Amino acid sequence: MADQTTTPVASPCGASGGGSGSSEGGSQGSAQGLTGMVLPLAVFVLIFYFFIIRPQRKRQKQHDSLIGGITRGDQIITVGGFFGTVREVRDDTFMVEIADGVKVRVLKSAVQTKRTSTPAAEEKKD
Repeated sequence: MADQTTTPVASPCGASGGGSGSSEGGSQGSAQGLTGMVLPLAVFVLIFYFFIIRPQRKRQKQHDSLIGGITRGDQIITVGGFFGTVREVRDDTFMVEIADGVKVRVLKSAVQTKRTSTPAAEEKKD
């Protein structure tokens, strides 16, 4: 007679052979799926923090220290591009003179930079 080889038959639920399979394989698959979803999300949150949130906080601290250091007589540039000299400091605003006799009230948050005179520019005047 001829040799006959038998091949194992796999059931649709993943268990080979007959009999009842255990449910351990299904719970491991769902745990791996959960980890597979959470890990990329955590990496995305870290990237978001280091490239967006952290630099923005640093810029905000620099701007707050700039605003805190402005006193009467300082020259400033507003976000709108107006150059002026601070004449009065109030709680949340500055009184800024933008031309002779023209004073405007500007929010502190609208100040972009404090204008500083460089020594080279002063030497050219002399």
